[in-house]
Amino acid sequence: MAEPRQDWKFGHIYTPDEAWLATTAEESVLEPDLPIVDPHHHLWQRGDHRYFVDELLADLNTGHNIVATVFLECRSMYRASGPAEFRPVGETEFVAGIAAMSASGNYGPTRVAAGIVGYADLTLGDRVEPVLLAHLRAGCGHFRGVRHSAGWDESPIIGNSRDDMRPHLYQQPDFRAGLKRLSALGLSFDAWLYHPQLTDVVDLARAVPATPIIMGHVGGLLGYGPYAGRRDEVFADWKGSMAELATCPNVVVKLGGMVNRGAGYDFHSAPVPPSSETIAEVWRPYIETCIELFGPTRCMFESNFPVDKMAIGYKALWNAFKRLASGASRDEKLALFCGTAARTYRLDIT
Repeated sequence: MAEPRQDWKFGHIYTPDEAWLATTAEESVLEPDLPIVDPHHHLWQRGDHRYFVDELLADLNTGHNIVATVFLECRSMYRASGPAEFRPVGETEFVAGIAAMSASGNYGPTRVAAGIVGYADLTLGDRVEPVLLAHLRAGCGHFRGVRHSAGWDESPIIGNSRDDMRPHLYQQPDFRAGLKRLSALGLSFDAWLYHPQLTDVVDLARAVPATPIIMGHVGGLLGYGPYAGRRDEVFADWKGSMAELATCPNVVVKLGGMVNRGAGYDFHSAPVPPSSETIAEVWRPYIETCIELFGPTRCMFESNFPVDKMAIGYKALWNAFKRLASGASRDEKLALFCGTAARTYRLDIT
């Protein structure tokens, strides 16, 4: 039996409450013709929660003009056997199959998983190259890069990216040697850690200026546990670090993914899901700051589904983003909603 939402905790991932989501007040799709590349979603089997192509398409087909998507690694469908370092290639094999299904045209016009970001242990150093080459072969032309998460906090309430996570992973010589192998193959790097660690990404970006780095979820803002009740202090610290990161021209930032870690809106006990207006208002200070610092051509809206589906449906989420970008020019909107993502992940969406 699914755990009641009232018992959910920030920082944990749960199966979305579909009955609760069904109580969402009806909204009309804003700017339905605006092309969108969703640059961050997952496909997985986590316990009894399956989010494969059918479940994704049910969300994609809610009225927005989603022309393509990018899959982000989520530790699903790893190979069951073989050398440990090669097992994550199974996830790329699985998603490449879904990309091929989508490319057939039998599942609608959206190019699902036009780009694939997998996982490879970059701390293998030079020994990661065969793993990266295996991902490239398995990706059948869709593999674009690696996400190696480094989220670490001393508080056990926050929860680290991995059980064996250690501080300053991105500063380790073995990690940087592996990143250089990634860069030499023309691949990009998706960074993910928490906002108190952002100086590690700044240092990394300056050390590898030729490597495209995509900073996820507005820089990993934390708003629960020891960071709860400190909104102004957290915002000031986060903004200072993001301003430093914005001076690195090889870095772009994803706008979204704040439902679970950012904890700006307590959806756990809310009687009905938030509207797009509510989410836009809660996220506005962070989204607008990122766009101000990085500019539209270095920012891209992301769904982070099905994680953010714990709080809001796909239609309302993209309406929230459109509300946040309502004052932007047509060219700026095209960059924020599809152009930056297509360029960063080398997608042909024409």
